[in-house]
Amino acid sequence: MATKIRARLAQLIWLVCALCALVLAVGALLIALDANTSNALVDSVLRAADYVDVGVFSRQDGIKQFRGDGAQVKNALFNWGLGAIAWLVVGRVLDRIVKP
Repeated sequence: MATKIRARLAQLIWLVCALCALVLAVGALLIALDANTSNALVDSVLRAADYVDVGVFSRQDGIKQFRGDGAQVKNALFNWGLGAIAWLVVGRVLDRIVKP
């Protein structure tokens, strides 16, 4: 019984982390494609990405800040891309720890 619970919990952790990575990747893609931010779906994805970047991978104050032409796109692609990779790594590590 405990083995099944731990296996399900590990799957749930991996799913949540993978979804967070997906939100960041889609958000970066929307920024790169200059999507219409007045669209409710685009706005909600960008707000969700701002939330799951946990401040460390923020497109405004992230790990790396670009200046000049296309800085907003570069910041989103670099910082949110790194954030997506971090979510996947953390998710996989936690999955391996929790899984029986």
